[in-house]
Amino acid sequence: MQELHDAPLAPLTTFRLGGPATRLVTATTDAEVIAAVREADDTGTPLLLIGGGSNLVIGDKGFDGTALHIATRGFSLDGTTLELAAGETWTDAVARTVAAGLAGVECLAGIPGSAGATPIQNVGAYGQEVSATITEVTAYDRRSRETVALSNADCAFSYRHSRFKAEPERYVVLRVRFELEDAGGLSAPLRYAETARALDVEAGDRVPLTAARETVLKLRAGKGMVLDPEDHDTWSAGSFFTNPILTDEQFAEFRSRVAERLGDAVEPPAFPAGEGRVKTSAAWLIDKAGFTKGYGTGPARISTKHTLALTNRGEATTEDLLALAREVVAGVHEAFGVTLVNEPVTVGVSL
Repeated sequence: MQELHDAPLAPLTTFRLGGPATRLVTATTDAEVIAAVREADDTGTPLLLIGGGSNLVIGDKGFDGTALHIATRGFSLDGTTLELAAGETWTDAVARTVAAGLAGVECLAGIPGSAGATPIQNVGAYGQEVSATITEVTAYDRRSRETVALSNADCAFSYRHSRFKAEPERYVVLRVRFELEDAGGLSAPLRYAETARALDVEAGDRVPLTAARETVLKLRAGKGMVLDPEDHDTWSAGSFFTNPILTDEQFAEFRSRVAERLGDAVEPPAFPAGEGRVKTSAAWLIDKAGFTKGYGTGPARISTKHTLALTNRGEATTEDLLALAREVVAGVHEAFGVTLVNEPVTVGVSL
């Protein structure tokens, strides 16, 4: 277990932002993770968990406490059952499942970060969510001070949410188990219209696994959503805001605001989100509120490829990023009466 003091945290995040931690511990086994967590709890030391760093916005002052970098490794396939250590690189794991001919996570290719973060956020993209394939999460429960196994139902998954996100100070994810599908080398049924169009098939069709993965990677790259050290459009946390879910009444008011601003002929995106609820597009809201691709003149700007990504152009501070985020939130609310919610976790700062 490696230990550093006054250690920079920016290199551990995809934003490349944030000040140092008082202490940085890197754990490579579950036992080391648990030992570091217990030590912090026993001494009352603030604890920050870092996996792939793709969903973190750390303040410029850094973190006064112990930052625990979870760097555990472990990839195990038993038939269609996949078990990943929390520190495994997610996109590499997806590539290996596709190579093994197993379907269920192929449309989640290219998503940065670690496997342990996937159940926390209920990671999803292009019509798939990990909640559809996760069967069990092994975690350290800081309240009971023991290792526990949580079933899919125990995880309380919902849109970009879970029990782990609801109780961020309680659980430390150690391992994640998935049940995938052997569909003879074919993907799961495609559920996202953009993916189906790109593959020239109908929604609900299956395609070769490799074709599904490669198409998703190409779509993500076109939006700056595949990490590339040379491309500042990928110095981001991917989607910075979640897609708003509105009640039917809220959506009706939103439609009225859209008609006032853009004309009666314009219909905002609308997707079913459960009884009496409608999901709309954060990217659409941002664009129609006037924050187009590349918006901004400072070191933090909207991606030139996708309005949903806020980016560090190389010299930004966290405050630069937050100022841009606040401007977008205020502008969208003024235009449409909808309040955007940030997807990344903020550390020592807030919108």
